Amino acid sequence: MDSLLQSMNQPIGPWTVERLLTALACIVASFLLRALFTRVVAHRLGRLASRTETEADDQMIAALISPLGQILPVIGAYIAFRILAPSYPEWLNLGNKIFVAAATILVAWTAARMTDALATLAAERAERSETTFDDQLVPLFRKSAKVFIGLVAFLLVAQNLGYSVSGLIAGLGIGGLAVALAAKDTIANLFGSVTILIDRPFRVGDWITLNGADGVVEEIGLRSTRIRTFAKTVVSIPNEELANSTVENHSLMPKRRIKFNLGVTYDATVGQMREAVARIEEYLRGNPDIDQVFMLVKFTTFSDSSLDIFVYCFTGTTDWTEHLSIKQDVNLAIMSILEDLDLQIAFPTRTVH
Repeated sequence: MDSLLQSMNQPIGPWTVERLLTALACIVASFLLRALFTRVVAHRLGRLASRTETEADDQMIAALISPLGQILPVIGAYIAFRILAPSYPEWLNLGNKIFVAAATILVAWTAARMTDALATLAAERAERSETTFDDQLVPLFRKSAKVFIGLVAFLLVAQNLGYSVSGLIAGLGIGGLAVALAAKDTIANLFGSVTILIDRPFRVGDWITLNGADGVVEEIGLRSTRIRTFAKTVVSIPNEELANSTVENHSLMPKRRIKFNLGVTYDATVGQMREAVARIEEYLRGNPDIDQVFMLVKFTTFSDSSLDIFVYCFTGTTDWTEHLSIKQDVNLAIMSILEDLDLQIAFPTRTVH
């Protein structure tokens, strides 16, 4: 026993064997605790989360398990450092700062991942609501919350390391004019996104057309809006430009229009023209795919090479594919009517005498 005590008190550098073994035991114990925590607590919480349909609780558990699993080794290393630090007092203050900074970063990491989980929960509830405003607000909330968490963590770490936060803020105030001038576009885009969310000229999933873009709105961000074009490319347009542009929203159409001039050759008789107009209108009146509220079929113009019948109506559906199919049926039916009446579709011609 005496020999064991002597060997434990034997110095190795500035430390004794006992102090080194105690510090090592703290580190090993912290890793063992992390393994036990991950296996037992995470497994049980995971089983509880698997019983629910939402993915938010799974993300919350992951948000808690990963940072807490990392903080246990950090605590073990800090305790071991405190055991060894008395031999080097000048290290003690630095070690405390590093530990607080690491703990702050882990807490911020946890908060950021919890924000993702809360955003997922909010998105799931937003999908069940009738309005789409909350669907657009959730991504902005997630991004804004993460930026805020990052700024707070940065200020806390900077203050802990000895930097003057008040001096930093004062410096930002002195250079505020230069920052404002440099970030004026970013601020304008931010206000543009707020304007889009409040005014709601379009929503995520709408088909819009404006200068430089024609496609489906994929995401409304803090700085820009992403539009997926029909060529499957992505166009990012600054929100300031969108807020000041004339946007045509095709998704808000209650019905789609069919409009064209049907040119008939000049050898048509008056009776044939009357019959053609009457039969085309009769066909449209009897077509259940055509909206019956308003339509026009009129002989309107003596053109240079044709007698023009103006056809104007709407399809009841707004789906583009269905609209094209209905329009095709209308065109084929009109061709059939003209064939029955022995009328010819005109094309530009010139007779030289």
